[in-house]
Amino acid sequence: MGTGTWGDSRVEVRPAVGRFDDFATVVGPKSPGVKGCWCMSYRDSRVGNDERPDYMADLCGTEPGPGVLAYVDGEVAGWCSVAPRSTYRRLMHSRTIPFVDELDAWSVVCFVVRAGYRKMGLAHHLLAGAVEHAEGHGALAIEGYPVDSGPERVDVISGYVGNVALFERAGFERAAATTGRSGGTSRVVMRRMLG
Repeated sequence: MGTGTWGDSRVEVRPAVGRFDDFATVVGPKSPGVKGCWCMSYRDSRVGNDERPDYMADLCGTEPGPGVLAYVDGEVAGWCSVAPRSTYRRLMHSRTIPFVDELDAWSVVCFVVRAGYRKMGLAHHLLAGAVEHAEGHGALAIEGYPVDSGPERVDVISGYVGNVALFERAGFERAAATTGRSGGTSRVVMRRMLG
């Protein structure tokens, strides 16, 4: 999958298939006894906390997998959840994020960058890798649902969905307004046609 330069380091983005341990390093809880999202909020929040690691391990064991991972000098540094919208239960039943049309677009729902790798543009590599991954699996369109924060930075918690500028730089266009919000900031459907 795609590679790029990042400072003096080398960045490579790879599918999460066969890489559950790396996925867990980025997304799993950092302290014993702490419950984590395990990137299940959009997939199926009905899955209990104790079952989430096994659920995601299964997804990492089969194509197309649940997303892509970024590596800096061989060390896992970030995660981007990308899969067909139809695989995200929360999106399929959302009252705040509309469908643009009948296409089963792939959806980019979150970015996670490990401490020590933040504020260095790694989300750009992750998004480029997500686009390449979706296109490689026959997607006709790919969407994201970022915050429309303008030039202002958003905090790490609210910014897990990315911002409009990130998606615009990757060739996405505004496709629909939403009534969704993250951290008090409006979200928008950004789409890029593929193929």
